[in-house]
Amino acid sequence: MLRRKPTRLELKLDDIEEFESIRKDLESRKKQREDAEVPAAGEEAASIALGADHKSREQIINDRIGYKPQPKAGGRAAHFGTFEF
Repeated sequence: MLRRKPTRLELKLDDIEEFESIRKDLESRKKQREDAEVPAAGEEAASIALGADHKSREQIINDRIGYKPQPKAGGRAAHFGTFEF
């Protein structure tokens, strides 16, 4: 494999200005989303706390990620057939 000298990248004023404008735009969008989520999250937390169907932390996480645990079949009988110990 041939070695070559590293390519030199130069940062120009236009690049810096473009970066700053994009960063400010992203920060403003993030702030708007957070402001919109705060009241909704507060209402959701209140409904969970006051709701009749109180779920455990583990159940809430499983619902959020879409995990539906399947119960394991039997105890020892499932591993050893019909033998009784």
